[in-house]
Amino acid sequence: MNRLGLLGGTFDPPHYGHLVLAEQARIQLDLDRVLFIPAAQPPHKPATEVTPIQHRLNMLARAIAGNPFFELSRADIDRPGPHYTVDLLAQLQIAYPDVEFFFLMGSDSLVDLPRWREPYRLIQMAWLAVMPRPGYAVHMLLLEQALPGISKRLIWLDAPFLDISSQDLRRRVGSGGSIRYLVPPDVEIYIYTHGLYRNSTASTREKP
Repeated sequence: MNRLGLLGGTFDPPHYGHLVLAEQARIQLDLDRVLFIPAAQPPHKPATEVTPIQHRLNMLARAIAGNPFFELSRADIDRPGPHYTVDLLAQLQIAYPDVEFFFLMGSDSLVDLPRWREPYRLIQMAWLAVMPRPGYAVHMLLLEQALPGISKRLIWLDAPFLDISSQDLRRRVGSGGSIRYLVPPDVEIYIYTHGLYRNSTASTREKP
């Protein structure tokens, strides 16, 4: 049976934290491929807070270029909303029969999982492969009380602590800071070329 990693998110912008999670999961879980699945419109975010999908697709394509095990998927953006992860997984089960799914996430997302839509159904459809993130302690007893059986569906990845967030990267660009060595060079160039994440308060900006 093929083993497929699933990494979803807004990727606004994609950064080295995403790539490290995907690569470490691929190696440690012996995955055949990792699908990067950009969210069309997350239900918890207003449309005005998310960069248009074509820019996010273009940045993500540049971020994963060169790794033959990474693949860009339009599974979420080509389906009608609302865009809940559990519905996406149900769709992927149809598109990829006889495949074992590993849903990749950071420990920050794991902490919030009980508040997702139908989280118990989600953990029945995929293993949870989790990369620890600084500042997000997971209290397994409380998590197990909220989602009985989750401990048996969870795999901890041995990955370096990378405290990188897309929100912080957007803030840095908007205030004229540097994102060099936080995102792949082609993503950095794309951001500056297309004027993404700028705001009226930024007076100077470092060019790639």
